[in-house]
Amino acid sequence: MILRAALVLGLLAGPAWSQATPSEAAQAAAEQLSDATDKLEAAETARDRVRALTSTVQAYEAGLTAMRDGLRRAALREAQLSRKLQAQDQDIAKLLGTLQTIAASPPPVLMLHPDGPMGTARSAMMLADVTPGLNARAQVLRRDLEEVQTLRLLQQNAANTLAEGLSGVQVARAELSKAVADRTDLPQRFIEDPVRTAILISAVETLDGFASGLSEMTSADIPPSNADISAQRGDLPLPVQGVILRRAGEADAAGITRQGMVMATRPRALVTTPTAATIRYLGPLLDLGNVVILEPQADMLMVLSGLDQVFGAVGQVIPRDAPVGLMGGADPEIGTILSTSGDGTGSERSETLYIEIREKNAPVDPEIWFKTDKNG
Repeated sequence: MILRAALVLGLLAGPAWSQATPSEAAQAAAEQLSDATDKLEAAETARDRVRALTSTVQAYEAGLTAMRDGLRRAALREAQLSRKLQAQDQDIAKLLGTLQTIAASPPPVLMLHPDGPMGTARSAMMLADVTPGLNARAQVLRRDLEEVQTLRLLQQNAANTLAEGLSGVQVARAELSKAVADRTDLPQRFIEDPVRTAILISAVETLDGFASGLSEMTSADIPPSNADISAQRGDLPLPVQGVILRRAGEADAAGITRQGMVMATRPRALVTTPTAATIRYLGPLLDLGNVVILEPQADMLMVLSGLDQVFGAVGQVIPRDAPVGLMGGADPEIGTILSTSGDGTGSERSETLYIEIREKNAPVDPEIWFKTDKNG
C-alpha cells in the first residue's frame, strides 16, 4: 500500500514538509548528548573538575532521558500513521486509479463526451472542481508517507547516538568518582568518631532511631552550624532526576506509609545535595542500602536512602549541587531502549530514592522544602 502511495506522490509535487514534533524532540536530544560530550572533554582541564563532571553527568542524563522520550513519541507517531495509511488502503487505490487515468488519457479523448458539447463542458467543470481536492488528498498522503520514512530513519540512526551517550555517561561517572576521591579543598567541620557511630548503629533498629541519635551528637562534639537556608524553603531542587512515586504519608502496595517521599529514578542516576550542607553520615545503614545524611542547618537533617555508591566523607561541608552518590542498577542495553521506546509505562525507572527531612528531631513533609508540582 505504501508503494501505491509513493506512486501517487510521484505524480504530484508538493511543498517541502517540516519534521514532526517527535522528530524534533529526538534531534534536540541528540544535540544535548553532543553538548554533554563536549562538556566531558572540557572537564579534563576544568579548575573545579568535580563541579564540571557533575554538570557533565547531569547533561548526559538529561540527553538520554530526552532521547528515550523522543524515540517513544516517534514510535507512537509512526504506529498512528501506519494505521491511518492502512485504513485508507481502498481510498488510496481509487485515488491512484483516477490520477493514472487522467495522466494516461490523451487530451482529445478527455474533451469528448457522449452528450456532445454541453456534456463535455459540464465534465470539464466537474473535473476542474475535483482536481484541487484530489491534489490536496495526494499532498496529505505525501506528508504522511514522508513522516513515516523520517521517523523510521530516526529510530535506525538512534542506535549510534544512544551508544555514544551511554558510553559517555559511564566514563563521566567514573571520572567523577575519582575526582571526588581526590578532592582536598572542602572544609572539614568535624572528624568522625567511627567507634561511636558503630555503637549507635548497633543500638538502633530503625532509621528514626539512628537519626535521633545522630541529632544528639551535634551538641556534644560537633561545632554548631551557623548556616541558614530558611529563605530556600519550598524552592530546593530535588536531589535526583526522576519522578515522585509516593509522597509522605502515602501507602505503598503493602499498605505501609513512610514519613518521607520516594522518588523513582533510572539506574545509575546521579544524586546531588540540594543545598550546601555538612555530611553527618555516609554509608550502609540497617537494611536501607547506602544512606547519606546531610545537615543543611542547625536542627535539620536531610536523609537520602537507597543509594548504591556514595561520595564524600563524614564531617565535610559540601556546596550546593555537590555529588553525594549514584543509584543502583545497570544502564539498559541499546536494544532494550529501542524495543521499549513506545512503552511509556515508566518501567525504566527501576530504582527508588527515599527522602526524609527532619526538623528538631521530628520528620516533616519533604515537599515543604522541595520545589515540586505540589507547591509549584
